[in-house]
Amino acid sequence: MSAPKAAVGENMLWGGRFTQGLDPLMVQYNQSLPYDRILWKQDIAGSLAFARANTKTGILTADEFSAIERGFAQIAEEWATGTFTPTATDEDIHTANERRLSELVGKEIGGKLHTGRSRNEQIATDMRLWLRDELRRLDGFLADLVRVCVSRAEAELDYIMPGYTHLQKAQPVRWSHWLLSHATAFASELQRLREVTRRVNRSPLGTGALAGNPFHIDREAMAAELGFDGLLYNSMNAVGDRDFAMETMQWGASFMLKISRWAEDLIIYSSLEYGFVRLSDAYSTGSSLMPQKKNADSLELLRGKSGRAFGHMAGLMCTIKGLPTTYNKDLQESVEPLLDHIKTVGDSIQIATGVLSTLTTIPEKMTAALAPEMLATEIADYLVRKGVPFREGHHISGRVVQLAEQNKVPMDTLSLEQLKTVDARFDDDVRACLDYERAVELKDAVGGTSRRAVLEQTAVLKGLL
Repeated sequence: MSAPKAAVGENMLWGGRFTQGLDPLMVQYNQSLPYDRILWKQDIAGSLAFARANTKTGILTADEFSAIERGFAQIAEEWATGTFTPTATDEDIHTANERRLSELVGKEIGGKLHTGRSRNEQIATDMRLWLRDELRRLDGFLADLVRVCVSRAEAELDYIMPGYTHLQKAQPVRWSHWLLSHATAFASELQRLREVTRRVNRSPLGTGALAGNPFHIDREAMAAELGFDGLLYNSMNAVGDRDFAMETMQWGASFMLKISRWAEDLIIYSSLEYGFVRLSDAYSTGSSLMPQKKNADSLELLRGKSGRAFGHMAGLMCTIKGLPTTYNKDLQESVEPLLDHIKTVGDSIQIATGVLSTLTTIPEKMTAALAPEMLATEIADYLVRKGVPFREGHHISGRVVQLAEQNKVPMDTLSLEQLKTVDARFDDDVRACLDYERAVELKDAVGGTSRRAVLEQTAVLKGLL
C-alpha cells in the first residue's frame, strides 16, 4: 500500500495552482528550511525594507506597516530564542516567516507583504546579505592570521634555516622569510576577498520573479536601507545569478590551497626528522597504540579540508553550467554548500592562526640542518666579484662541491690548497663565503632574506592591513 500523499497547504506560496497532494518524500526533498533557516535575520530585514518601500507606493498603509514591523520584531525574538515553531508547510525561510507574520497580524495585512515580490529575488537577497556579513567576518580572521605571521617574523628574525627547492636543501634563509612567504600569499587572498565582498554586496531586491516590479518600487532606497553598495540592473540576471556564490567558493578554494601548502610545510618541519617547530598540545593528538607519537592533526585536517572546499566549488559550477536563463530550482543547491564552505574556510583560518600563535620554534634544530653545500652559490658569487662570468663561476663552484664529495668531507673543511687545485683564483678571502649569516645578509635586494629586506616586507604587510 502506498504512503498517503501530503496535502498542499494553503500557506505554501504557490499552492493555489495545485489540487493534488505531494508525495511525502517530495515534500522533504523540496524543503530547504532545515538549512536556510540560518537566513532568518536577513529574510526579515529584506521583508521590512520591501514593506517600507511598498508603503511609499501605497500598497501598504502606515498602520499596516507598523503592524508588520511589530510582527517581525516578535518573529525575530522567536528565532533568536529558539522558540520559533515551523509547520509542515514551511518549505523555506520565506514561507515560514510570512506564515508566522500572518498568524500575528492577520492574513489581510500579512497577505499584502509579498505584493510584487518573488521568492526568486528574496533568496538572492537573503544570500547576499548573509554572505556579505560572513565575508567581512572572514576578513577579520584572515587579517589576524597575517598579523600573527608578521609578529612572529619580527620576533624571530635571527633564526636561520635551510630554504628548499624540490624538497632539497637549497640556500640558507631566515625563518622569518619563510613565514612572510606565506603571509604574502595570505595577504593576496585578503585583497581578493575584499574584491569579492564588493561584488557580493549588490542588491537584487525589487526585480520580481524575472521581469521586474510593476509598482514603481524604489530599489535604490531598499538597497540603501540594507547596506548594499549598489543594484543589479537586469532583473533576469538578478534572480538567476549565482556568480556571487561561485566566486566566493573560487576565492575560498584558492585560499584553502594556500593554507594547505602552509600546513604541508609545517607538517614536515614538525616531524622528528626536521624538528624545526613543535606544535602546541592544543593542536596535536596522540596515537591510540604508540605512546611516543605527537601527530599534527590540526595541520593534516587543514590539508584535508582543502579538498572539501574544492568540492563545494566544483559542485556548484557543475550545477549551474547548463541551466536555462533566470531562476531554476537547481539553484537551491547553491545554499547548503555555500553555508558549509564559509564554515569550513572560517574554521580553517582560525585553526591556522591558533597553530601559528602557539607553536614553539627550535632554532638550534634549524641551525643544525644547515649544510656547507648550501653555500655553493656563494662561492660562484665570490668568483663573479673577481670578474669571472657567472656561468664559469657556477661550473667552478660545482667542481668544489664534487671535490668535497670525493674526499667525503664537508665543503667548508677543504683547504685553500685543495680549492686552488680547482681554480687558481681562489684566495684566503674565500673563507668568508662559508658563513650562513653573511649569505643571508647579502640577499638584500627588495624581497630578499636579509634582515633589512625582511623588515621591509613586514612593513609592507602592516600597510596592507
